Amino acid sequence: MFKELIIAGCGGFVGTAGRYLLTKWSSTVWHGTFPMGTFLVNIIGCFLFGVFFGFLEHSKVITPGQNVLLLTGFCGGFTTFSTFANDMWVLSSKGEWATFALYLALSIILGLVCVWGGRALFR
Repeated sequence: MFKELIIAGCGGFVGTAGRYLLTKWSSTVWHGTFPMGTFLVNIIGCFLFGVFFGFLEHSKVITPGQNVLLLTGFCGGFTTFSTFANDMWVLSSKGEWATFALYLALSIILGLVCVWGGRALFR
């Protein structure tokens, strides 16, 4: 179990660093009230989750190490659903209802489409 913990931690470090870099970059490009950094991380994370899962499923050999590194570690460190929930709370508390609705709808719809697309690459 300690080995898997270290593997998950390594994947989580890379995912977290990627999330940090992507959100910092997006804040230099996007200046609106829409939380673009979190949105991009969640959508890209959904696609990568689909790709990794599809690859591991397609390869017929899913080692615990691969699963822990890619899905639990990297995707767990990269995606930011808790930040998404907080963004939703902030938008609602500011009365930004149009942005709230757009962000919610796009995140859910594109998240599902991206997971499907990532998995479809291996079917």
